[in-house]
Amino acid sequence: MEVENRIKMKSIVKRLSILGGIALLAPSLMQAKVVLPHFITDNMVLQQKSELTIPGNARPGSVVRVIPSWDNKTYTATADASGKFGVALKTPAAGGPYTITFDDGEVMTLKNVMSGEVWLCSGQSNMEMPVVGWGKVLNYEVESATANYPNIRLLQVRKNITFKPVENPEVNMGGWQPCTPQTVPDFSSIAYFYARELASKLNVPVGVIDCTWGGTPAEAWTSYEALTGVAGFEKELKRLKDCNFDATAIQANYEKELETWVALANAGAADLDKAVYHTDWEDMPVPALYESTVLPGFDGITFMQYSIEIPAEAANTPVTLRLGMIDDEDIVYFNGEKIGAGSGYNVQRTYTVPAHLVKAGEAVVTVRVSDFGGEGGIYGNVSDVYAQVGEKKLSLAGNWKYKVAADFSKLPAKPVSITSSSYPSVLYNAMLSPLQVLPVKGFLWYQGCANVGRDKQYSILFKTMIEDWRKLWGDKPFYFVQLAGYLAPQMVQPHSEWAALRQAQADALALENTGMAVAIDLGDPYDIHPKNKQEVARRLSLIALNRDYGMKCEYEAPVVKKSEITENAIILTFDGKVSAKVGNINGFIVGDAAGKYAVAEVKQIAKNKLQISSPEIKTPVNVKYNWADYPCGNLVGVSSQLPVAPFQILK
Repeated sequence: MEVENRIKMKSIVKRLSILGGIALLAPSLMQAKVVLPHFITDNMVLQQKSELTIPGNARPGSVVRVIPSWDNKTYTATADASGKFGVALKTPAAGGPYTITFDDGEVMTLKNVMSGEVWLCSGQSNMEMPVVGWGKVLNYEVESATANYPNIRLLQVRKNITFKPVENPEVNMGGWQPCTPQTVPDFSSIAYFYARELASKLNVPVGVIDCTWGGTPAEAWTSYEALTGVAGFEKELKRLKDCNFDATAIQANYEKELETWVALANAGAADLDKAVYHTDWEDMPVPALYESTVLPGFDGITFMQYSIEIPAEAANTPVTLRLGMIDDEDIVYFNGEKIGAGSGYNVQRTYTVPAHLVKAGEAVVTVRVSDFGGEGGIYGNVSDVYAQVGEKKLSLAGNWKYKVAADFSKLPAKPVSITSSSYPSVLYNAMLSPLQVLPVKGFLWYQGCANVGRDKQYSILFKTMIEDWRKLWGDKPFYFVQLAGYLAPQMVQPHSEWAALRQAQADALALENTGMAVAIDLGDPYDIHPKNKQEVARRLSLIALNRDYGMKCEYEAPVVKKSEITENAIILTFDGKVSAKVGNINGFIVGDAAGKYAVAEVKQIAKNKLQISSPEIKTPVNVKYNWADYPCGNLVGVSSQLPVAPFQILK
């Protein structure tokens, strides 16, 4: 497995080592026609009433004439010795379609260009989640079929990583595309639904840029320079600097560190007999994320086993193992023989056991699971976990035996793969920073799952990232989605890592010109990608419509402005009227000075005031609301009907 990974990494690194150079080459050296960046194409939307400097390549030394049809003036620029030029244009008020003609002796024209509002949408899988594609949002068939909005334009940046910033990122679909049933299925659903909300309310063209990558942490979207001010990334940043950001040198350094770490991690698993069903091991339910069941807070390597009976008639015929999804990596054995390996926390696993390994009688399925952060284990639907043996389906759901082989908390931190989209700054370099020449109205962000468990670091990192982006685009609005509820519901979970990460997200509201859409009530305990992206986008649009477009609409629920501790209760006063969305108010827990927490009884003593208490907590000093992985709170603002954001008030 390690050898295979190294071969794969070398091929990827070889590609990375030349990618930056390719992006910076002047394609005009071999032709006359002006060449523009991949993200400046027909059908694009320009941010209205802004200044756009269009970079390009032409014949070295040639004079490039640029004529936008909105004013029919001629702007000129001279290409330098490498063929590069740039021309600054003042964009018009919302309208179109327009053309932009470029002439350096040979004419090329951008067609169907609109002027309107442009928003850059970024983050991990919940922002990436397409309308159809792998996501299939709520009512996806109708949403896709009716997506005929010619004045909404879509630009999707292609996934890529680099160690140095590039100038010309790759894009999908050939560049900007009008929104149609053909172009929208694989596009970010939140970006599309947000654009639809704005277009309908503002009656102007709207462009949205899908710059996303599932499973990625915030540090991958932050520049090297900015990350030097955030603790926790010293080793990776030092590697980049010491290797002068050279991919080949970085890989050599990484492999040396990884070899040492792998030896430590494998020490407890080297002599384990994978062909024997170990009845003395502990039980673990499958499918289920084991951090929610038997191994809370665990990151490391476990071996999991299940025994099935192969009927005589199925001997010497292939067996298909369907193992649902496995977080993060796995190696699968059948009676001790390795039959396959996989990676990716949200990827369905299917393995085929060759016929010559299938014998009648007991068969032992052993899965080595490596979990490097967050949740881990074999999970998904019960119906997705089975063995196809001849004509029969043998369920693999139930209690598996397991043994911990390595606890990563007792090891040095694993080196981050240099080919990983999680490596610090690689997405900032390859996908984000090249777009800085495009003026935008603001940013939308939905990310955080990949940083769960690092809330204290994230509180600093997230604010750093926002300010880092603003160095490229100026002080633009930055609106983000707070993580939705996920995992098994719990009434009392005062130390939830998901709740702590949500608070770290909310800490960014201390920055000017930021806003948060609360999505705690839109989650799914069994799906990290909840389907109702329409409502998420609507809540984001409410912030923008109010704060950026002058429309009177409520975009947030009330927050606590005062808390008082009485003899046996805590009184909370909000800055607006609150109530239960349905039934009685729930979702509160109270705690004492010793750290004991219990479900709270809530009494509404005024339209904006709640009394929180519990017979189990005689002297409450702390209160938390919706503080769990998947909480059950139902408090909303009376007039907005938007959910009150999770919060904690500690003495």
